[in-house]
Amino acid sequence: MKRPDGASAGRLALPKEHALRYSLTNELHARPFEMLTPPVQASMYACVVSAETAASATHRHLSKLCARFGVNPPQPGMNHFTADFGAFRLRYERHTEFDSFTVIRAGKFDHPFDKSAADQLPADWLEGLPGEMLVATHLAVLPVDGPDPSAEVLEDYFVPESLVTSTLSGGSAQVWTDLRIHGDKHNRILLKPRDLPPAKAGRVVQRLLEIAAYRNFALLALPAAREVGPELTRIDAGLAALTAEMSSLVESGVESGMESDGADTLAKRESILLSELMRLSAEIEQLNARHSYRFSAARAYFALVRSRLSELREERHEGYQTIEEFLERRLWPAMRTCESVEDRMANLSRRATRAANLLRTRVDYILEQQNQGLLTSMDRRAKLQLRLQQTVEGLSVAAITYYSVGLVGYAAKGLFGLGLPIPPAYIQGAAVPLVAIAVWLGLRRVRRHIGHED
Repeated sequence: MKRPDGASAGRLALPKEHALRYSLTNELHARPFEMLTPPVQASMYACVVSAETAASATHRHLSKLCARFGVNPPQPGMNHFTADFGAFRLRYERHTEFDSFTVIRAGKFDHPFDKSAADQLPADWLEGLPGEMLVATHLAVLPVDGPDPSAEVLEDYFVPESLVTSTLSGGSAQVWTDLRIHGDKHNRILLKPRDLPPAKAGRVVQRLLEIAAYRNFALLALPAAREVGPELTRIDAGLAALTAEMSSLVESGVESGMESDGADTLAKRESILLSELMRLSAEIEQLNARHSYRFSAARAYFALVRSRLSELREERHEGYQTIEEFLERRLWPAMRTCESVEDRMANLSRRATRAANLLRTRVDYILEQQNQGLLTSMDRRAKLQLRLQQTVEGLSVAAITYYSVGLVGYAAKGLFGLGLPIPPAYIQGAAVPLVAIAVWLGLRRVRRHIGHED
């Protein structure tokens, strides 16, 4: 039997839960869209913050604002916070490298941009936002039942030469913007709803603000690409010159037949080339380490911009560009430039690695040939040393025999004095061959024993 809420009347014995189960599920429902009923104004600020101080500094700053208005502050470590401050709502989101603050004010307004939603914030609090501001945008949603803005009014709000407009979400709204920074240091977006329920209006506003933020963060990679470009050109030329010199050294080595003096000279030159290649490889890796994150982040932001544009489902107005068409002419080429520079960096790294590996292999080959010649020379010397040792061993047999026979002579003289009837000279003469044979056999046995141990 089930309860009205659909849960089972009995408690099921479930297996042990993963520690991240609830946090991962809640992540799917984090950062919900605002429910917006036109007319409404919004101001969004995106500030680049350092990872070391972002969380603590932003939490303290938000807590100060909440204390002023008597609102419960966010919990430490929160990535999303939204609260009603009476005259306005504040929405805070923490991203990978920036914090965004969106101020929303509902109600009628005379001019969409003269007095914005951000005017509801304390001036000192807004000025003290942590980090460096990269995006500041005012967005105004006109009343549903009001007239569309005329061409003259739009000229007052925007720069006519840059004005873009399109119909969104199957005719549910029309948007105008010029993607410029105006005298108040803000971008401007104007939205005229036709059929926008509160939930849908919140989604459309959020996507427009995200496009305004993500496009700027994607473009952060363009100055880096322009900075890296000349460096890559210089490294490319140096790598091509080293590769050509390496090829000429290979031909020189083949023509010289790798003779001793020529091989030594080539080995020295190739060692110098290898050092130069290692230096170029280190420069390439240094550029990769310095800029790879920026280019990777640009790809991610660019993908988000394209995703948000597709979600808007823009329809073109005759004589005007859509937001997507405008960005295709300006943002798309910039992203292709960044991708091209990133590809060049990766290609140069691969080329330098291949060239260094080839040169290192050739240097190792030359050293192996030199080592082989050294081993041959050592083998020749060992043979000569063996022959000399054998000669010395023959002399050693004669020397040992001579001294041994002398000792036998002394013994024979002593015995002769004691009455032995054999003269000592006869005994010494007879002992010579016996001692010589015994010494020779003894040395031979020792040599064999040493050889067996080796």
